[in-house]
Amino acid sequence: MAAFGCLQHASVSGHPHTSSCRASRLHSASHLQPRFVARPAVKAGSRSSKCCIVQAAATLELPTLPAEEESTQTPAPASAPPQIQSASRKKSRRYRDMAGRVPDKLTLSGPTEAISLALGTASLKFTETCEVHIKLNIDPKYTDQQLRATVNLPKGTGKELRVAVLCQGDNVAIAKEAGADHVGSDDLIQEMSGGMLDFDKLVATPDMMPKVAKLGRLLGPRGLMPNPKAGTVTADVAAAVRDFKGGKVEYRADKAGNVHVGFGKTDFKPEDLLINLKAVQESIDSNRPTGVKGQFWKNVTLCTTMGPPVRVNYSALRDTSLAA
Repeated sequence: MAAFGCLQHASVSGHPHTSSCRASRLHSASHLQPRFVARPAVKAGSRSSKCCIVQAAATLELPTLPAEEESTQTPAPASAPPQIQSASRKKSRRYRDMAGRVPDKLTLSGPTEAISLALGTASLKFTETCEVHIKLNIDPKYTDQQLRATVNLPKGTGKELRVAVLCQGDNVAIAKEAGADHVGSDDLIQEMSGGMLDFDKLVATPDMMPKVAKLGRLLGPRGLMPNPKAGTVTADVAAAVRDFKGGKVEYRADKAGNVHVGFGKTDFKPEDLLINLKAVQESIDSNRPTGVKGQFWKNVTLCTTMGPPVRVNYSALRDTSLAA
C-alpha cells in the first residue's frame, strides 16, 4: 500500500517520468516477493502457521546465477624442492686452494707439523691469529663439569690489551705505575655507566665489587664483568695488570664443551707458537673438572683466522717436551 501510495502521489504531481521509473522498479522487484498460498486463517503460534511460513519460503523465486565454467586446464606440476648446495660450493677459491695443502680431517699430525701447515695457509693481507679449538668430553650444564680458567702465554698474544682497574686508595697509584690504561673508583664507574667501554679487561679489587654489581647488565654480555675465576678480582692489581699486558688469556668451555683459544699470531716463530700451545694444553689438563670420567680430550684442531683446519694428535702434544 505504501508503494501504491507513492506511485499515486507521483502521478498526481505531474511527473510521468518519475512515476514510470518507480513503477518499473516495483515491477522488477515483484518476482522476488514470496507467493503465499491462500489457506484458512490459523491461530498464531500453532503448528499450522509454521507450516504456512515454510511453504511460503519454499515458493520464493530467486534469480538463478549462471554456473561457473569448470577450468579445463590441467594443474601445474609442483615445483621441485630447491637443491641444497654442498658446503664446498660456499667456500671461496682461496679457501679451497688452502684446504688442498693440508691433510683431511681424519689425518692426525704432530704439533710441530700442524703448526707449520697452519702457517702455510695464512695468505691474507692482515696478520691472522693462530687459534686452537679443543673438543672436550664434558657437559657444562653440570656444575662439576664446567671449565673456566686463565693461562699465561709465555710468548704473549701478539696484541696489546687495554686494561682498566677499579680501585681506591694507594692502589690507584700502583695500578697506574703497572701500566693500566684507565684507573679510578666512583668516577670510573660513572664513566662506564655513560657508555665508556674503551678497554679489553676490567680488574677490580674485592672492596669495589659491591659498586660494580650495578654494572652487571652493561658489562656481563660483553664479557667484561670481573670474576675471581678469571683473575680479574684481586687485591694485587699490579700483578694482574702485568699478567694481562704480558699475555694472560682467559678461556672457558661453551655449551657444547668446546674451548677456543688464540695462542699467537701468524708472524710468530713456529717454536714460540709451540710453547704457547703447550702452555694451553697444560693449563686445561691442570684445571680438569672433577666430574669428568674417562677420556677428557676428544680432538684438537689448529687453524688461522680464515684458514682450513688441521687436526693435531693430542698424545703427541701431551708428550712433547720443550727445551729449557
